[in-house]
Amino acid sequence: MDKPTFSERMDILGAGLRFAAKAIFTRYTPLLAQVVVTRRCNLACGYCNEYDDVSAPVPLADLLARVDHLAALGTASITFTGGETLLHPELDQAIRHARRKGMIVTMITNGFKLSRSWIERLNAARLQGMQISIDNLVADEVSMKSLGSVEGRLKLLAEHARFKVNINSVLGVTGERTRDVVTIAETAAKYGFQHSVGVLHDHSGALKPLSPAQMAAYRQVTEISPSLVHTLNYRLFQKNLMHGRPNDWKCRAGARYLYVTEDGRVHWCSQQRGYPAAPLLQYGRDDIRREYHTRKGCAPNCTLSCVHQMSLFDAFRGAQREPDLTPAPAE
Repeated sequence: MDKPTFSERMDILGAGLRFAAKAIFTRYTPLLAQVVVTRRCNLACGYCNEYDDVSAPVPLADLLARVDHLAALGTASITFTGGETLLHPELDQAIRHARRKGMIVTMITNGFKLSRSWIERLNAARLQGMQISIDNLVADEVSMKSLGSVEGRLKLLAEHARFKVNINSVLGVTGERTRDVVTIAETAAKYGFQHSVGVLHDHSGALKPLSPAQMAAYRQVTEISPSLVHTLNYRLFQKNLMHGRPNDWKCRAGARYLYVTEDGRVHWCSQQRGYPAAPLLQYGRDDIRREYHTRKGCAPNCTLSCVHQMSLFDAFRGAQREPDLTPAPAE
């Protein structure tokens, strides 16, 4: 992987400092927006509820308008997600636009569509981070995101990418595939990539309990790829959940974290779609303030690391109240 230039390092440092300032010194500023660029995916994993096989990519003009509005809200970082992000033919233009707005920009992909050409386009757009989801060594009906299918693309990334790469595996997909996660972590380390592990959740985002073998694999993976992400996730929420205990925390979804679906509406997260379901382009400070102070009943058993991480900075701020679950009116 090519090392970033001095200018690129300063750019990364500046974005990180802006993120830290917004996290520490503000309350009603979004820290992360996950923006769906297409609901369509080229795979059909049995455990996933975030895709279809028919949706068209979000028109680029709509994506750029959403980026502009997020920038106007002061959003610190944006992650483009799907479906499968690389099915959007103009993804790099949306990334470039968001970087020009001063935001940290990352993306999530299954890696199947990666090519030398795509990597160069993403380099040119100044992408800062890519997460690749790999769950097993050989595809099965539960997860098609297998190491055997994408290892060649990992080699391309190691040789040509100028952005950081993190391999993420979901633990708990199937019992017989538990050891696969360890091999995936070892492969990530071989290519110089970070590795993170999530725990499988149900349709509401709540944890499915881990077996003793899965617990052992989790510990081994964190030793292979020690990182702040592993440590943070474990201490924030995974430790309690893996031992059958809920977490007492203040979820700031809809405020510090925004999930924007392909139709341009803001939801609490990918697993709690339906509220507030408000159009992003009409989403303002009053909406952010309301959701910041709204208690989420799903929070105690939530496994969504991005929401936990973005809510961390406000753990001791602002009391929360019961939500008004009246859906936003249709346009």
